[in-house]
Amino acid sequence: MSSLACQSSIGASVPGARKNGDDALPMQPRKWFAPLQFSSPLSANIQENRESALLVAILESRALNAVFQPIINLNNGDLIGYEGLIRGPENSLLHSPLNLFRTARENNLTSEVEKLCREIILARFAELSLPGKIFLNISPDCLIGARKFFSEKLEYLEKISLSPDRIILELTENQATHDYQHMREVVQYCRARGFQIAIDDLGEGFSSLRLWSEIKPDFVKIDMHFIQGIDQDAVKLQFVQSIQLIASKSGTIAIAEGIETEAELQLLQELGVTYGQGYYIGRPASEPASVTAGELVDRLKHHAALSHPKNTRGFNLPTALKLLRIVPIISPRSQINEVYEIFIADPGLEVLPVIEQGIPVGIINRFQLIDRLARPYQRDLYGKRSCTFFMTPKPLVVDKNTTLQELSLMIVEAEIHHLSNGFAITDEGQYIGMGTSQDVMREITQMQIHAARYANPLTQLPGNVPINEEIDRLVLSGREFFVCYCDIDYFKPFNDVYGYRRGDDVIQLTGNILASHCEPGVDFLGHVGGDDFIVLFRSADWEQRCRKILEKFSEAVQDFYTSEDRAQGGYVSEDRRGNKIFHSLVTLSLGAVKVDAGRNYSSYQISAAAAEAKRQAKAIPGNSLFIERREIK
Repeated sequence: MSSLACQSSIGASVPGARKNGDDALPMQPRKWFAPLQFSSPLSANIQENRESALLVAILESRALNAVFQPIINLNNGDLIGYEGLIRGPENSLLHSPLNLFRTARENNLTSEVEKLCREIILARFAELSLPGKIFLNISPDCLIGARKFFSEKLEYLEKISLSPDRIILELTENQATHDYQHMREVVQYCRARGFQIAIDDLGEGFSSLRLWSEIKPDFVKIDMHFIQGIDQDAVKLQFVQSIQLIASKSGTIAIAEGIETEAELQLLQELGVTYGQGYYIGRPASEPASVTAGELVDRLKHHAALSHPKNTRGFNLPTALKLLRIVPIISPRSQINEVYEIFIADPGLEVLPVIEQGIPVGIINRFQLIDRLARPYQRDLYGKRSCTFFMTPKPLVVDKNTTLQELSLMIVEAEIHHLSNGFAITDEGQYIGMGTSQDVMREITQMQIHAARYANPLTQLPGNVPINEEIDRLVLSGREFFVCYCDIDYFKPFNDVYGYRRGDDVIQLTGNILASHCEPGVDFLGHVGGDDFIVLFRSADWEQRCRKILEKFSEAVQDFYTSEDRAQGGYVSEDRRGNKIFHSLVTLSLGAVKVDAGRNYSSYQISAAAAEAKRQAKAIPGNSLFIERREIK
């Protein structure tokens, strides 16, 4: 971040807040002033006066330092650019950006400090000849009034030989944005001059999703709160998964902030998040490296090879049909007085759909209608007119089979009035009912709670409870499907010899491979526990998918052995009595059983039949698939 932020966030969307674990450094003995001890209001004022004097001295001597944190491509380690951060004089009260900008605001010197920060960060970036782009922070309100800033900035960039197309203006949300129309105009003005736009700390601000839909940024930075511990938190996982889906659909690049562990990075790769930054990748430095460390690049490429961009972790999403509400409908010929009476008769009714030959053509919002009719003479003037006079045309229309994930994306991308008007639900194009944005949010929240309660902590895949729920749902639907029980052979001796951490890696690898061969929105993948998985296949080519799973597993698992063990096809370990035993390399067994359409099986019958099919598969040497052709009993 940069000094561009209007209320100042240099290094964070909140002034001085940590970036990727970048807490303000502990106070050290200062060079310019002796340390102070104070407990009274008078001594506090002395402290404030000394901070003010220090700030003035900083401005006069330009005593600020720029540091840069790398941002990389999580698939191959390519260095994309840096985030520009600022620090005050070392060993001073104003070393941290938090204190620096707090003092600037208290002394009405924010714009002066910001201007100095901009110049120092950009000048240092150019002086170091750093590759890629520079991300600079600016608040929406500051950007709206920035025409003069851009004319001055373009002159300054020309002076230091830095092109605008290497600068990303990173919008923060220190305060709510209200004038979206003006914001869109200013963003267009920026882009016309070569700048790109990013939204910072997505998920933290006042209305960042609204800002996203309004300005359609080139980048969105996912707030570090949702990144740190994502491998242990199913709710964070689903949040980031949803953001990544919206980003991919809207042509925006997602950047994960605050990556601090290998597990976090690996899971982000699996979710398809494109770029990232954090302490695990590189700390802020005054002279950062111009390339990503070779060891990190190797790890990134290795994990990327084991991941798949279509990994479908999580639970099957319900559809718009679950949110269906039956409300009165009106035709375009209905009079405004008639509509008014319908609303008065039902105080809980918020919208009325206008339907023409089964097609939704508009929405009338209760509050907008009553507000207009409350004005003098409005009912006399318009009461007998067609309701289309007060109708909002082109309503948001969704098919009953639209998933909540797809629906939430449609709402975010749609015009703002759809949030209050809701959406019409259709079946093969014909209107069947209404849904509300509140219901979408409520249902997604319930799904997140459910996911957090029952997800497997290692793979974040659904556990036993949702697996049984999905089996029961498919049976009740009367659909034919295949249950595939997956088990890793010789896993315990592998775990004993290579360690539980390597064992966890093999389990995660298996989950990733299974997920990458499931058809999104059609097949269901769950993790029973340990090295056992369940796939509920409804895809027509399910058997071919099973064979590809075995091929991929056989190839990928080789990376987890030493070259010596690979060469001899196994390894030697001791049993409890001290006897040396040779163990084969791990293999994967798949046991599949068909569940006929319309048969009223219980989940107990189905799980028992699948377990037997798995036992038969394990009796076959090597990576194997056994398909039970007999009927479930």
